Parts: sequence; structure tokens; C-alpha cells
Amino acid sequence: MKRTLTAPLLLLAAAAAAQRPLVSDSLLVDGHYRSFHYLEPEGSARGFHPVFVLHGSGGDGRGMMKPVAGVETRAAAEKVFFVYPDGWGRYWNECRRHATSPANVRNINEEAFFLALIRHLGTRYGTDTARVFAVGLSGGGHMAYKLAMTMPDRFRAISAIVANLPDASNLDCTPAGTPVSVLITNGTADGVNPDAGGNMTINGASWGRVRSTWATLDYWARLAGYKGKPVAQALPDPDAANGQSVMRYSYRKGRRPEVTLLRVEGGDHSFPKDVDVFAESLAFFKRALKRVRK
Repeated sequence: MKRTLTAPLLLLAAAAAAQRPLVSDSLLVDGHYRSFHYLEPEGSARGFHPVFVLHGSGGDGRGMMKPVAGVETRAAAEKVFFVYPDGWGRYWNECRRHATSPANVRNINEEAFFLALIRHLGTRYGTDTARVFAVGLSGGGHMAYKLAMTMPDRFRAISAIVANLPDASNLDCTPAGTPVSVLITNGTADGVNPDAGGNMTINGASWGRVRSTWATLDYWARLAGYKGKPVAQALPDPDAANGQSVMRYSYRKGRRPEVTLLRVEGGDHSFPKDVDVFAESLAFFKRALKRVRK
């Protein structure tokens, strides 16, 4: 039987996670103090895989801890280490050329920050420094795409929630051209991240154009060497009254990087209601450890 966390269970999960001390720290990177947060491991974290949880534009790392609380309680059992970084000035310098955020305008070196974080965790806790993951919401999803594009030697898989890749006119990252396992979760009724692609408007300003959901899926699938159409599967609909349902579209073959879309029919610019996207992401990351890049 598939289980979902009800509100009381979510509170219990959050309480259990809260018993571990919260660590807030910072690293000096390119003249900027970059902050991050995590829960102190209960025991050894040697060999654990860092999972960077990336907030949306205008958010912060600590604000992502509550929605992750359910899977945070499984961190030790799953041998993962959740880390909640803060964007510079609450924003990320991701791949949207026309983004007007301070991080983008100042061209903050995000790769240097994440490399420093990976090394810091490896030195302090003995975590894996070569097979790490990222899951991000909205602007954090765009940051996850950037990490997959520019640091594929470190990031084995990423999960992007309500985010489409910038189109060619709006892309200012230089992709390494290395395939990575990618999970995309997008809603068909998203008024911010257009499912069909097109212009994005944030705080009244244009942040340039993005590809459609299908074109974003196709980019990562072709990079991994897939051809043809993905395998489609309808996921259980636990609440038919909420106006949402989820279809999974997957490319999987042997040990090749998996590329999957969770298409939320009726989904808006927020977490889907019918699936725990962080539990889905964690399961996806675990599968990615068994795959290789071609």
C-alpha cells in the first residue's frame, strides 16, 4: 500500500528531525560569505551522498526544511546528507541570461560555492565528494539545471520542480555536454513557468524565454542518447477532488542515466498535491547511483 504523510505525521516527522541540532554555517567564496544549513548527523556520515535542497527565487535554505522533513528522517538509512544552501541575496545565478536578480547581475560564482561546499562536507564528515545530488524548486530548479550542465563530474542526478530550461536566446551557461540523470516535475496550469514554453515574468520584469516542458525533457533525453518516446504511466490519484493527477514519462535503458518527467495535470507553480516530490527525488537519486554515463 502506498502511504502519504498526513498533517499529524508531517508534524511528527518535523519533530523527529528537530531533535538533531541545526547547524548554520558559511564559507568565504570569491569575497562573499555564502551561508548554508543542515541538521547535525546523529552518527557517522562517512560515505553519505550530499543532497543540496535549493530554494526558489526570494526564498532561503531554512524555508525548505519543512517540506523535506518527511524524507529528512530517513537520511541516515538512505545514506544521504541533506544540505540547505542560501542563494546570494535570496537568488541564484542560474542559466537565465535575462534574469534581473542581484546574483545574476553580479555574476556570482555558484560553481565555486558548491565545489567549496562539497569539499567542506567531505573534509568535516567524510561525505562522498564525487556523487552528489540537487533538488530545487522554481529558481532552485533552474540552479539544479545549471549544476547538471556545468558540474556533471560532481552531480550524478538532479531534480527540478516547476522549472523549464531557458531557450537558446536566454541560455548563458556553457553546457559540458555530459549526460546526467534528470527528474522534472512540472504542472500544466503553471502561470509562472509556462508548460508550453515562452516568456517568464518575475516581479513585473521579463526573465527571458524558456523551453516547453516537453522540449526540456527532450534536451536531457537526447543528451543521454535516448530516441523515440518515453514510457508513460499514470500514477495513483489519492485525491480525485483536488483537481490534479500525475503522469510519469520515463526514459530508462540499462545503466544509462534516467530521464523522467512527472507531469502534473492541473498543477500550478508549487509542490504537487498527489505525490511527495522529495520522496520521488530521493528514490530517483538512489537509482542514479546504479547508472553510468555513456
